[in-house]
Amino acid sequence: MMEVLHRYLLIVLACMAMLAGIQVPNLVDQYEKRVDAHLREAVLAFQPYQALANKYFGGDIGKLLQLHRQNAAQPIRDEGDVIENLIKRKQHLQQAWDDMQASLPVQIYRLVLRGDRDLIRETLAQYTYSVPLNQDALMAGAAAAAIVLALTELLLALARWVSEAVTFRLRGRFS
Repeated sequence: MMEVLHRYLLIVLACMAMLAGIQVPNLVDQYEKRVDAHLREAVLAFQPYQALANKYFGGDIGKLLQLHRQNAAQPIRDEGDVIENLIKRKQHLQQAWDDMQASLPVQIYRLVLRGDRDLIRETLAQYTYSVPLNQDALMAGAAAAAIVLALTELLLALARWVSEAVTFRLRGRFS
């Protein structure tokens, strides 16, 4: 009876792991779309400043920024901070976008290690579950199921080994 329960437990765990694993490519896709949307927004917000730099400074945004910083009027100097923050935001989002232009395993690695934490939180907060049946989703699901099953079997084998070791020691003491 225990063997049957063990097998059913493994089947349930494999199914749950597969369904969770199938979500990974979908999560990466939704994160990538969010990065793209924020990058487009940052580019649009930056365009007027770049147009001014193009018109007056041959496209050198640094000179426009310097002009703002050296201005006598505090609001104009403060606008320099706005421009600089916009430049940094655009560069950061461009790097995040570039990180997502790779194979799925590389995307997952980069998302986990270098992903924008705010955008990850936004993605998770508005995440839409789905069961895509494409190659990436099926491979991710199968990998998740295999990993969970291997870890479960490893833990069960370790538990059996510890149980046998304890039983052996107890028999040795009372024999």
